[in-house]
Amino acid sequence: MLSGPARGARANGPSASNLTQRVASAAVLAPVTLAITYFGGWIFHVLCAVAAGGILWEWVSLASHRADPRVLTPGWFALLGAMVLIGLDVPVGGWAAVAMGAVVAGFVVAYLPRSTDEAAAPGWAAGGIIYAGALLIAPTMLRSDPQWGLIALLFLFANVWATDIFAYFCGRAIGGPLLWPRVSPKKTWAGAIGGLAGGVAASVAVAYASGVGKLGIVAVMACVLSVLAQAGDLFESAVKRHFGAKDASHLIPGHGGLMDRLDGFLVAALAALVIGMLHQGIAAPARGLLVW
Repeated sequence: MLSGPARGARANGPSASNLTQRVASAAVLAPVTLAITYFGGWIFHVLCAVAAGGILWEWVSLASHRADPRVLTPGWFALLGAMVLIGLDVPVGGWAAVAMGAVVAGFVVAYLPRSTDEAAAPGWAAGGIIYAGALLIAPTMLRSDPQWGLIALLFLFANVWATDIFAYFCGRAIGGPLLWPRVSPKKTWAGAIGGLAGGVAASVAVAYASGVGKLGIVAVMACVLSVLAQAGDLFESAVKRHFGAKDASHLIPGHGGLMDRLDGFLVAALAALVIGMLHQGIAAPARGLLVW
C-alpha cells in the first residue's frame, strides 16, 4: 500500500539523491503491493496487518521515545485478532478487537506508569492502536467484495498516489504560498491544488477503464478522498511536529517510515469505507463507494 498524500514542496525540496531513493523505493514496493492486492484474500490481510503493526511501532516510538511493550503488546494482539476476524467475515468483531486493544493499552499506561520521559499519555497510546487499526480494517473490508473490491482499491491507489505525485511536482514547479506553515514548512497551495486535480483525474480514469458508471458522482467521491488524503498527511505532520520528529522512522529509503507513506492512504481508505457503508451497508462497502 505504498502511498502518501500531497507533499507539495517549494523549489528547495528534496535533493536529487533523495528523489532517486524515493523513486527506487516506489519502483520496488508499488508492484509488490499491486500484486498482493490483486490476489486478495489472506495474503492481502497479512500485508495490511504487517503495515498496521509497523505503523503502531512508529507511533509508539514517537509518543514514548521508545518501543513501549505496554502499548505494543495489546496493540499487536488486537491487530492480529482483527485480521483473523475480518478474514472470517466478522468485520464488527475486527473493530471490537481494535477498540479492546486501545482500552487495554490506555488502562495499562494510566495505571502502570513508568518514568514520564518514557511513557506515552494514555490517550496517545489508545489513539495509536485505533490509528493502526484503521489501516488494517478499511482496506481489508473494501477488498473483501469479490466483484468490486479490487476496483475500489485500485481507485484508492490511483487517487492517493496521483495526489502525492502531482502535489510534489506542482509544488516544486510553481511554489507560492505555503498551505499550513505551522504544520508543514514545504507544502504549498499550488501543490495541494495540483494534487487534487491529479488525484481526481487518475481515479476517474480507473473508474472509466473498469466500466464504472455515473462518473460525475465518482469524480465527487474522488475529490473528497483526495482532500482527505492531504488532510491525513497534514495530521501525520502535526503528530511528528508535536513530538519533534522529522520522519516517523527510516524504514523506507527516501520516504521515511510507514506512517510517512501511508498517512494519506489510511485516511482516504477509512473515508472510502465509511462512504461505502453509508451508501450500501457494511456488507458491500466497495460497491457502495463506486456504484451510484
